[in-house]
This record gives sequence, structure tokens and C-alpha cells, in this order.
Amino acid sequence: DGKYLFFSRALGEEDSDIFWVDAQIIEELRPREASQKAESDSYAIAYSSIETKNLEIYHRNAEARPTIKSTNIKGGYAAWSPDGKRIAFYAKYDEKKTWSIHTVNTDGTNWKRLTHAKNTWDNSPTWSPDGTKIVFARAYKDSLEHRKYEIRTMNSDGTDQQQIKGLSGGGPYFVSEDQIVYHSKPGPSEIYIVNLDGSNQKRLTNNETEDWHPEVSPDGKEIAFMSDRDGNFEIYTMDIDGANPKRLTHSAVGDWYPSWSPDGAQIIFSNATGENGEDRTIYIMNKDGSAIQPIIEGGSQAAWLKVSK
Repeated sequence: DGKYLFFSRALGEEDSDIFWVDAQIIEELRPREASQKAESDSYAIAYSSIETKNLEIYHRNAEARPTIKSTNIKGGYAAWSPDGKRIAFYAKYDEKKTWSIHTVNTDGTNWKRLTHAKNTWDNSPTWSPDGTKIVFARAYKDSLEHRKYEIRTMNSDGTDQQQIKGLSGGGPYFVSEDQIVYHSKPGPSEIYIVNLDGSNQKRLTNNETEDWHPEVSPDGKEIAFMSDRDGNFEIYTMDIDGANPKRLTHSAVGDWYPSWSPDGAQIIFSNATGENGEDRTIYIMNKDGSAIQPIIEGGSQAAWLKVSK
């Protein structure tokens, strides 16, 4: 009646056994496996191109055929909106003395400058899960030439800009609608988790070194980050509460800017080689640090598209 499927399994060079399984289980598993493969093999990545100086978008489909399109917009620290339709980034003005946050459609249209403070370095934007807010870092020098650091929020159209009181640092990233992670500055930098209003701050790392650029995994259970605790910068992960830190890369040069795949199974990152660090490459690896391979030559500051369901 087609209800059961029988098969043999070799137990050694001469021994074998007979097994059976409900045929319906096979049918239920088949589409799930295909769906998982399609998700992991097809993706879009936004990054800063060293050659063109533009924000580029790299697409790879399930047949492993890459395509690249340009926004024709110069900038860096790309961050995808949750719906995948816009990118937040920073660009420089006043002979690089002023950095400002912008947004642009992924086809390069509807470019909009959101911050305008002169002689400040606004950077590292990231979107809230619902796409209504952007959190970013600001650095500047005060009247005594002391460098100051802020974490700020605004609506995604640039309105209602506010400093999060009590936070000094960079690299903010949303954990949920009302909670972020960030790294403290000035150093040695540590990673903290905190409510969006600055309350209930908790320290997740504790090193006399630099821990930077935290990004939360899609399931909210882990954080990928970069740290120089073992020498030069490498990529690490830890649990969302700071437990179980794991070193993933072991490179002779610094590894930077980790970003999770949509299914949380892989991580991309970049590094720089050459006499002045001018030769940059984006790599991909499994979340346990295995199967590292280059995917984009001449790229840095890569962000993986994770479209909200």
C-alpha cells in the first residue's frame, strides 16, 4: 500500500541489516531539506568596494552564479533595512572632517542625508527590527580636543534624533525593538547589552583588549564580534549573555566586521593584506569557523541581507 519503505544498511565489509521507515516521513523531510539548501545557497550582501568607492550589492543564486550591481553611491558601513529595500550608510564631507548617515534605495535612487552635524563622525547605522528607527554611533572632539563618543537614535527618516544618555561607544546593533548591543569607547572596549533608553546596562565581555562590532544572530541567541584578545583582530562568537566565547578565525592579518547569514549557519567577514592594507577581501565561513573561503575581492564592511518574515 506504499505505507512503508524498506532498505538495507551496511554495518561492515560483510555485515548488513534491514531497516524500515514510514514513507510519509520521507515525503515530509524532502521539501524541508530543499528549502534549507535554497536559503543557504542564495543570498545578497552589501559592502564597500575598494575599487569603485561605491556601495555594491553582491547577489549569489542557488546555482552559485554571482552578480554585482552598484548603487553608484559612495559610502561605507552598509546596513540593510528589514524589508531589504533600502540601505543605511555613512558618507564623508568637508574633506572627510564630517561623516553623515544616509539612506538610499538598493537601486541607488531616493538618496537622503539624515544627519548634518559638522565636524562629527557619524557611523555604524543599524535598523530596528520593524524598520522605523536607526541607531548609530557619533564621535567628535570637544573644545579641549578630547574625543567623545555617543550612541544616538532617530526615526528612519532622520527625525527625532536623540542621544542615548549614559552610553559612550560605537558599533550599536539592535537585539529587539527596545534593546541594543554596542562596544564601549574609549578603550579598552567591551561589549554591553542595554535597553534603548540607556537603562539596565549589562557588560558581556571582560578583557583588557578591544572587543568591537557586535552583531546578534538571527535567532537572538548569539553574538558575533571582533576582538584582539589573542593578538590581532579575529572573529569570535559568544552567547547572548556573554557566556561561551569561541574564537573562529586564526589569521596572520586582522579579521573584521562579522555579519550573520539569514539562517544563522554562516558568517561573512573581511580582512586586509598588503603593505598598507589596501588588498581587501570578504570571506565566508560556517558559524563554527570551518570552511573559510573568499567570495568578494576588493570589498570590506560587508552586511548580509536578512529580510524580516
